[in-house]
Amino acid sequence: SDTCTAPYEVKRSTFTSYLVPYPLFEQTLRALQEAHPKANHIVWAYRYLNNYDQIVENSTDDGEPKGCAGNPTLAQLRGVDLINTALLTIRYFGGIKLGTGGMVRAYGEAAKKVIEKANLLPYIKREPLQLEIAYPLIKRYEHFFKTEGIDAARREFTQEGVIWRLALSAEEKEKLLRFEASLL
Repeated sequence: SDTCTAPYEVKRSTFTSYLVPYPLFEQTLRALQEAHPKANHIVWAYRYLNNYDQIVENSTDDGEPKGCAGNPTLAQLRGVDLINTALLTIRYFGGIKLGTGGMVRAYGEAAKKVIEKANLLPYIKREPLQLEIAYPLIKRYEHFFKTEGIDAARREFTQEGVIWRLALSAEEKEKLLRFEASLL
């Protein structure tokens, strides 16, 4: 599953954190709001890479004292340099006030626990590429893609051959150029 969850408790307040890919953020937030209508707070933070390779960040305290919930959550995402990720924490108040320092520590620890539990993948920048290959060369390209572990599932057959729609890392693109040079 793309979602990782981790519970945390301090002074009878329960914190449940969810780490999700950024594209699932809004859907996850709505689902948590519906599933936990009695939750005191649903705090979140996210970081993603926009189309200009800039990191966009945002967070909310959702009614907790300013800077005590969203900022420590965002700090945890920054601390491990996570991008294209959202972290949401549900808090049920346990009746004992934590104080601002206690809240900062609690939200930070709740975020840290879910990050430690998650199966994180390194970010690899991929560029879209469209290849039009004539039928006589298709088998050689298929063998190359399989050998290099390149996902070439998105393809369309035409009268002349195949159009592949790929998303390649810089390293994969370099290998493709070397492979194509070897065909000449």
